[in-house]
Amino acid sequence: MSYLLRRLRTVAVAATASSIFCSNFETDFRASVKARIPLPFQDPLPFPQGTLPLYSYRDIGSPSPSSDATKDASAAAQGGSKPCNCFKRNTIADAAAKVGPAVVNIAVTHDYLGVTAGKSIGSGTIIDKDGTILTCAHVVVNFQGTTSLSKGKIEVTLHDGRSFEGKVINADLHSDIAIVKINSKTPLPEVKLGSSSRLRPGDWVIALGCPLSLQNTVTAGIVSCVDRKSSDLGFAGMNREYIQTDCAINGGNSGGPLVNIDGELVGVNHMKVMAADGLSFSVPVDSVSKIIQQFKKRGRVIRPWLGLKMLDLNDNLIAELKVRSPAFPDVDKGILVPMGS
Repeated sequence: MSYLLRRLRTVAVAATASSIFCSNFETDFRASVKARIPLPFQDPLPFPQGTLPLYSYRDIGSPSPSSDATKDASAAAQGGSKPCNCFKRNTIADAAAKVGPAVVNIAVTHDYLGVTAGKSIGSGTIIDKDGTILTCAHVVVNFQGTTSLSKGKIEVTLHDGRSFEGKVINADLHSDIAIVKINSKTPLPEVKLGSSSRLRPGDWVIALGCPLSLQNTVTAGIVSCVDRKSSDLGFAGMNREYIQTDCAINGGNSGGPLVNIDGELVGVNHMKVMAADGLSFSVPVDSVSKIIQQFKKRGRVIRPWLGLKMLDLNDNLIAELKVRSPAFPDVDKGILVPMGS
């Protein structure tokens, strides 16, 4: 070690925006170091203060950013029309503040023979200033076959603490989506519906709601999968797709909003995997939008289907069909399709 220290007694270090190297002027020892430096530390920041460009790295020795890119960034910093495509320090907090006033707590009182038997908690999102609230159906109704029955008295608590009695307007079993209505004398804050089809794995998302009755709770994470099939989760006979995220959600988050960093609704928080962390699932807003449109148009969701009614031919049935129609073909087995749709 002492030998190396003596040999390195004369060292010159040079650093530029495109390279860092260290070398010894003595001829019997030479060393070089190649480094990878994030752009913010190489050049003067052309971005607004408090922002950091995403994925802006370049290898040492590679060409500097083009003059066009520099001009675009400078224009953004000066309030120009071109965006800087930056993730700001307060991006998540700003999105949460934008959506938060429209997130509600839904408490459903369960009555049995006139006696309060318990209370369940969920979340919801105001999607219209008139008091229209989007939530999960399992939060507010019980299904008996295809018929939905309210679980009990619904109390909706707003972000500002005001409480209203809610009424279930529509509910769909297959999608687990419901619409609840409250009557307010003043317009209420609402959330803009975004597009779940534009999400990509790795995009930032924010979940809001009232987990375990803790109102105004915000968690953030990324999209893990944009089209997780219900069959992957063990739901046989149900053709659903979910947005999978690693946002922390718990009991009480059901029905709450999943939003992007622009504060737009991209999903409805639905469930999590109990035996794992970071596995949460939401109903995509594109599917929800179609359901809402059918609610408005028909009051329920009508799904097209294609099916056949078939009869297995046997000797008795063949004989009866020949009596009814002499033109019936001479067969001894097969399947008859009396109806199709």
